[in-house]
Amino acid sequence: MVMFSGYENFVSRIDIDEDVEKLSWLGKLDSGSLKQKVAASIVAISSIHLLQKFVNADQVEDNKLMWYVLLHLTFVISALGMAWVDRINRK
Repeated sequence: MVMFSGYENFVSRIDIDEDVEKLSWLGKLDSGSLKQKVAASIVAISSIHLLQKFVNADQVEDNKLMWYVLLHLTFVISALGMAWVDRINRK
């Protein structure tokens, strides 16, 4: 999704014949929504990693666990900030 949308947004339109099945999202994602999808994916990956650390919390030092949480919160706040800025720019 990221590869096709990035190509279509920044390089050239992908022309697909009308008789060929076309992906419904192709041509509808702009750079802002693509950026939000990538940020949401990073937050999801970070959430899974953080959950893994909490499941094995007895093997992880408290100091490191705190840094994992702070790093995850940084990803979340960054994603929310980018979405907020994108919303302001659309108005």
